[in-house]
Amino acid sequence: MPIEPPTTPWQFPPVDVADSHGLVAIGADGEPGTILAAYRRGIFPMPVEAEGELGWWSPDPRGVLHLQNFHISRSLRRSMRRFEFRVDTAFDDVVAGCADTNRPHGWIDHRIRSAYRELHDLGWAHSIETWLDDKLVGGLYGLAIGGLFAAESKFRRVTDASKAAVAALIAGLSDEHGERRLVDVQWRTDHLATLGVSEITRPDYIQRLPSLLAVPPSALFSGERSTIPILPTA
Repeated sequence: MPIEPPTTPWQFPPVDVADSHGLVAIGADGEPGTILAAYRRGIFPMPVEAEGELGWWSPDPRGVLHLQNFHISRSLRRSMRRFEFRVDTAFDDVVAGCADTNRPHGWIDHRIRSAYRELHDLGWAHSIETWLDDKLVGGLYGLAIGGLFAAESKFRRVTDASKAAVAALIAGLSDEHGERRLVDVQWRTDHLATLGVSEITRPDYIQRLPSLLAVPPSALFSGERSTIPILPTA
């Protein structure tokens, strides 16, 4: 089970004070207790600009993926057969791949990397990794809190490696509580929409949070399967 960190001293304002971009507040810190408190209120951290002040966001609408709506194309299904999928065996490398400075619109700076490393050590942050010929070629990372998986970022070094990681995540979360689980992707994009990502309003998201957080944690992140490949969807 994840370890609960010390309580944050910061108080977040209500999410309905967010501006048109979803920015709720600026400042605070990147301590594990602060970040977890934010997610439990429907807020997530992201620098306002590269190496700038830390912003706290709650967009409206919110991009989400219901597990039952995940769409896997025939080409992706075929592509997945060549990959191996692992959980939490290369967390730092996955975050580094997502933080590659050659990628456009990069936002993952040293503060974010350090903060999520601490959350990983406490059992909250996790990586889903795509491997090919024993080399890390893609993956994603995020926070698992009850039935909520807050996906932070993904990367790929070969075709389909990041989308395959999403498919592996969905397969791993699809247990007896699968219909009650939700993957939060923050903002919907055209690319994510092809995978089944949709939008819900901020009030709907906030209303659903308590029941989401009460869902039993997935065995995917229990630590018992950390070196066992995840089988792709059938």
